[in-house]
Amino acid sequence: MTPEPPATPVRVELLECNLDDMTGEALGYALERLLEAGALEAWFTPIYMKKNRPAVLLSALCRPEDADDLAALLLRETSTLGVRRRAVERTIAERQMVQVQTRWGPVRCKVKLLDGAPVSIKPEHDDCARIARSQGLPLDSVVNEARTLAEAQLR
Repeated sequence: MTPEPPATPVRVELLECNLDDMTGEALGYALERLLEAGALEAWFTPIYMKKNRPAVLLSALCRPEDADDLAALLLRETSTLGVRRRAVERTIAERQMVQVQTRWGPVRCKVKLLDGAPVSIKPEHDDCARIARSQGLPLDSVVNEARTLAEAQLR
């Protein structure tokens, strides 16, 4: 496959809110909804709020044109009373996908490139897990074979 063009910093929006009164299930649902609605990334960070209450910081990166809709989603799907927003830049490494044929089946591998040269190979977990389950193998055996085959393919 052809690598993606070299990365340049792009402007994205960072949305954040502190949450100290939601269940784990509700938090997970909100994170899923953000990703389904177009967030580029979304994550939780453990924090403490007033009176030393444990809480989470819910953060999401999004395209500027999606920020209003995703902020509204946070207000609708969480208990927050406000969403902080700020513009940030994000630089993404070049990458390409290669597929290798292990002795048990195909595995897609993500290859990270810097200046056009491969610097890391990450076999897709779902492909490796599917094979490991169906063949009764340790996950690491499938991951290691896929990585070795991808390295050989890129030489």
